[in-house]
Amino acid sequence: MSDIYFSDTKSKAVFSAEGPKPQFLFDTPQFKALVVGLEAGGQIPYHPGEAAMYHFLEGEGLMTVDDESFAIKPGVTVVVPSGAKRGMNAKTRVVFLGSKGEK
Repeated sequence: MSDIYFSDTKSKAVFSAEGPKPQFLFDTPQFKALVVGLEAGGQIPYHPGEAAMYHFLEGEGLMTVDDESFAIKPGVTVVVPSGAKRGMNAKTRVVFLGSKGEK
């Protein structure tokens, strides 16, 4: 059962000066769940993608989805529809959970 229960998800986040290093908690063709650490000043480039959910555990910053920008802070969840462009800028060190289904 250790592959389905995570008592300290934030500790699984990996931080790198080279950019995000997603750590998969669950990775199948049908569904992916991951935890991502982003250093202060780091970013995820603006890009299109499939439907996804981002839930922020730590940090502050800004997430942009198409033409709207949202403040990142612990407890915030952003759900992005398929095809929408998204990107992120971290003001402080950020940790978030992400998930996405099939394309």
